[in-house]
Amino acid sequence: MKSIKVIFLTLIMVLGASAIPAQAQFKFGPKVGLTVNDLHFNKSVFDGDNQTGWTAGVMAEFTVPVVGIGCDLSAMYVRRNTKFLYENNISGKDNRDYIEIPLNLKYKFSLPVVSKILVPYLGVGPSVSFLTSRKNIYGAFKNKSVDWALNFGIGVQLFSHLDVNARYGLGLTKAVRAVDDEFGTGGIEGKNRYWTISLAYLF
Repeated sequence: MKSIKVIFLTLIMVLGASAIPAQAQFKFGPKVGLTVNDLHFNKSVFDGDNQTGWTAGVMAEFTVPVVGIGCDLSAMYVRRNTKFLYENNISGKDNRDYIEIPLNLKYKFSLPVVSKILVPYLGVGPSVSFLTSRKNIYGAFKNKSVDWALNFGIGVQLFSHLDVNARYGLGLTKAVRAVDDEFGTGGIEGKNRYWTISLAYLF
């Protein structure tokens, strides 16, 4: 049942993007970037250290002319690396791979004179990530198969093709949870918190 709900919500995201008026401008192209991930745990005795990962995929953008409102939809392969430390000096790494589908509503600012060179924008929207790597971590923790987040971002488009973006992802669902209390980790759960800096070239 949960899988059906996830597929249904993802379809809503895709259909929402395609519902933009027919006169909207459309661009499409490759996208790459770096991620800095931090697992935010529900117990202070367990700490997740910031770790750098990477992302690569494709991006499509729709923009309504004149008003500057639009959205972008991406399909990205994401590596999120985490190093964690428990108070009993129990440590480990959790390198997770996802297929992430973020959908962002964007507002572009039209600046006199320089609008043909650079256009800054703000963006916000949901993303859903599907785990493609292992679920179990040392038999004590389990990565969740689906992770939902809310993204907040800023960016700039240069010469109408180059898109530079920085966004913060606030995890809404549990990404990791304890499944074994052998080391006193029962009840510990973690949510993703991450920064993503990306570069896309749109045709």
